[in-house]
Amino acid sequence: MTNEPRRLARIVLGLTGGIAAYKAAELVRLLVKAGITVDVVMTEAAQRFITPTTLQALSGRPVLTDLWASGADNGMSHIDLSRGADAIVVAPATADFLAKLAHGHADDLLSTLCSARDCPLFVAPAMNRRMWTNPATRRNVAQLEADGVTVLGPGVGEQACGETGEGRMLEPAEILAALIAWAQPKVLAGRRVLLTAGPTFEAVDPVRGITNLSSGKMGFALAQAAAEAGAAVTLVAGPSSLATPANVTRVDVRSAADMAAAVTAHIDACDVFVAVAAVADYTVAEPSERKRKKDGKPLTLTLAPTVDILAAVAARPDAPFCVGFAAESHDVERLGEEKRRRKKLPLLVANRAQDALGSDDNEVILLDDAGAHPLPRMDKLALARRLVGEIAARMPQLTP
Repeated sequence: MTNEPRRLARIVLGLTGGIAAYKAAELVRLLVKAGITVDVVMTEAAQRFITPTTLQALSGRPVLTDLWASGADNGMSHIDLSRGADAIVVAPATADFLAKLAHGHADDLLSTLCSARDCPLFVAPAMNRRMWTNPATRRNVAQLEADGVTVLGPGVGEQACGETGEGRMLEPAEILAALIAWAQPKVLAGRRVLLTAGPTFEAVDPVRGITNLSSGKMGFALAQAAAEAGAAVTLVAGPSSLATPANVTRVDVRSAADMAAAVTAHIDACDVFVAVAAVADYTVAEPSERKRKKDGKPLTLTLAPTVDILAAVAARPDAPFCVGFAAESHDVERLGEEKRRRKKLPLLVANRAQDALGSDDNEVILLDDAGAHPLPRMDKLALARRLVGEIAARMPQLTP
């Protein structure tokens, strides 16, 4: 198993005849922006929805449309084009084209290219919701998945016909994200990961409470990266409007007590526990059942300590591999190492609170028995992918 991402240097993008073909222009733009060379192949029907000229301008490459005028010197573009490609992506993939693939038909350039490929194939279905649920389409999709084809989506939403339901093609950004996720090394395959993320909210009364500036971005990024790495991921999330990462099971909680209960409920089924959440150290001992009215006088609250979730998990006799996070305002390395030793953690990620909370990037120090290992500042998803590799490298190997 390699720790290096799969190569994503060149992709063949196939378009078939659906209204969602207009999204292909944005998909080409995003792929090119990501540094990926894109060769576009269009069916005759696809050209009724978007022109080859548009896609040639965006890709900077010739667009191929005809099996019999393919442009290759040897007349073998249906074979040569996939050689050296890292993947073929068909987006949109109509019900008709999925049927062709499932039954091995090869009567135009794109279907012949898919049949003769020697690289992975992805399809992004796009069709009316009733076409998607048609028994024949379901059989064809099941056959494609059994043949090793990766089906991206479809999504649920408003469709061109005016109906709403499943069958809508994924958005271009979602397709690109799925390709990047596929390319990540599967260093956590077979592992079960439990994470906490975000702040907690400790009620003062029905409308007020004590919380912090955590956005949850780091925890959600780690959940995404762990899922990309092949793990089965459960994310216990404090109050957050962030979208749930793909292939992640989310459990929403509110208070520190709620989070502790959720962790306890799931901890027996995990191999790795990553405590990213900024859990309140104290909660209001006696929150008011009614809204406290302002009377101009000082308000005194009695605060009681909350359960130290990470310490409780790490102290279990059958503890999973535990990773902690420490957000400190000063003396980051010293205070982080003291926390790591106090809680007996194999790995702790320390950072400056004022640099990390709510931001889109972060700079951290990894602390383990071998010492301190600073990492450069990077965006949180890139950092999460790096941290997943660091966690995997420190874990015991799975036994066959």
